[in-house]
Amino acid sequence: MSSAAASHAGKAKSIVWLSIGLGLIVFAAANAHLLYVAVSSQPDCVAHLRHGEGNGTNSFSAATSSCSSKPSMTTKAQVE
Repeated sequence: MSSAAASHAGKAKSIVWLSIGLGLIVFAAANAHLLYVAVSSQPDCVAHLRHGEGNGTNSFSAATSSCSSKPSMTTKAQVE
């Protein structure tokens, strides 16, 4: 192998390793950002039907609501 071919192979190898390293850094940064957003955000309560409300055909309701001011069905069962 000539020195020019060896030099070209060395450059290609270093470019591949730099690309892999950069990809890993971007991957780690994206995951760190997702973790930060998941831990630091607290979504507001949204309007929805309460359990048992609605006509039951084309409406969905939350199973349990952490925002509810009135007790849910499971809370009522636990109290009684």
